[in-house]
Amino acid sequence: MSDAVPGRCRAPTAVSSIQGAWLVGLLGAVLVLLGFTGDAGRELLRYERAAVLHGEYWRLITGHFVHGSGQHLLLNAVGLGLIAALFPREYSLRGWLLILASSIATIDLGFVLLEPQLEWYVGLSGVLHGALAAGAVGWWKHESRPLALALTLVLVGKLSWEQWHGALPLSGDMPVVVDAHLYGALGGALAGALLSLHNRAPFPHQPPTANR
Repeated sequence: MSDAVPGRCRAPTAVSSIQGAWLVGLLGAVLVLLGFTGDAGRELLRYERAAVLHGEYWRLITGHFVHGSGQHLLLNAVGLGLIAALFPREYSLRGWLLILASSIATIDLGFVLLEPQLEWYVGLSGVLHGALAAGAVGWWKHESRPLALALTLVLVGKLSWEQWHGALPLSGDMPVVVDAHLYGALGGALAGALLSLHNRAPFPHQPPTANR
């Protein structure tokens, strides 16, 4: 059992863990359901630059939940389960929703503003990197420094390798848009940092006591 440290907030309770599990279950169900949309459904829901610029804005969200193949879906589902196992109590349901929204928004902004050559995109891997980055931020508050440092170095190392050398082996049977991982990680880290600052408890004010 650890001692309470003044000025640091406690990790979310088991209630937050249950709420986070509901979110993971919901996302998993969405992935599975959209996995059976077929080619026509995938083309209707995927991020497609030309269609987005012509007003089909739903693609900015749905594109992250459809996949190009069964293997692609399986890899992302395994990644989602890994995130749930690594960070069961780091954030509340509201916190994870903010991380999800921030990751998606950052990826979409990166695609629209910085990736004019990217015609289409599908998959949750960018968002998963956002959740991993937010989890690393949470570990700096709630886990030991060596564990937090190790996770941070692994994530930064992976992102750096992808930027210099392309996708890692065993990344699936589709071309990997590595910039989605970078944008997602930036969005997730930003959300994690904001949540960390918001939840930081001030030092409690202790009125002076007179000696008797």
